[in-house]
Amino acid sequence: MRHDLQINRLRALVAVVEHGGFRRAAEVLHITQPAVSQQIRQLSGLIKRPVFASTGRDMRLSPQGEELLEYARRMVALNDEAVARFVPEVGQVLLSVGVTSQLAEVLPEFLRRINRELPQVQLRVRTGASEALAEQLRTGQLDAALLLQTGPPDPGPDGLELGRMRMAWFGRPATGEHDALPLALFPAPCTLRKEVGEVLDRAGIRRRIAYEGPELIGLRSAAKAGLGMTCLIANGDELWGLARTARPDLPPPPAPLPVTLALTPGCAPAGFARTAEKAFRRALQGYPLDPAGPDRFEPAVLSASAA
Repeated sequence: MRHDLQINRLRALVAVVEHGGFRRAAEVLHITQPAVSQQIRQLSGLIKRPVFASTGRDMRLSPQGEELLEYARRMVALNDEAVARFVPEVGQVLLSVGVTSQLAEVLPEFLRRINRELPQVQLRVRTGASEALAEQLRTGQLDAALLLQTGPPDPGPDGLELGRMRMAWFGRPATGEHDALPLALFPAPCTLRKEVGEVLDRAGIRRRIAYEGPELIGLRSAAKAGLGMTCLIANGDELWGLARTARPDLPPPPAPLPVTLALTPGCAPAGFARTAEKAFRRALQGYPLDPAGPDRFEPAVLSASAA
């Protein structure tokens, strides 16, 4: 037979010990003193031993009570941590926001502005490939996301294109005149990977996959180590110290990719969309971002995306 150590009983034990008595514990917990006593008796019944060896002025825990107190403190702390993670405080709004890994450096400015203008919003942030973030938007795991993406319009979250990010070739792998060009790429399915392949195919350049991985840091490391050439946002040299590829036979990189702020309708509080837009626009200043079209929200493009 299974028994559950109910958190309210464990919290009562912790409160009695930390506040020096049943009356003070009742005041802190906003319950009656008899209710506290009842919870302690229930714990005693569970462990088949008295929790306290004595009460009153000479209050002492029994040996079993001392052991139970250690568990109680850990379990109450873990409970409170879990609740804080998933349940916002009164007056707070909890939002999950994703940012494509290539644009993760915009987060400090974004978080500062949201905290200043919408202090009631409590944010959880994820970074990763745009394709994975777009899927999390569709399934309700994210409320908003900043994506690098291309493809035809697809019904789903509302979105605003903030501009088009220019791309560039990085990495200087050593190759012979007739060797296939080694590439470092995100794994398929990935729009940027597909476009890189199409650009090289049109130029008649043979290629091979020298490195493949889902994490941006791994891709950057592969390019720095000379394993292969890669294609990333055009200020990758400034952000991450990547070497620009210098090969006269290379075609221009793929066309600039749309940077889209996508939001799940009805999830964010009033003013969040506009504040998030302003925050991301400010954070993207200095990036190789070409201007976008009309400043308005419209169906987001989420069917295909780049990491």
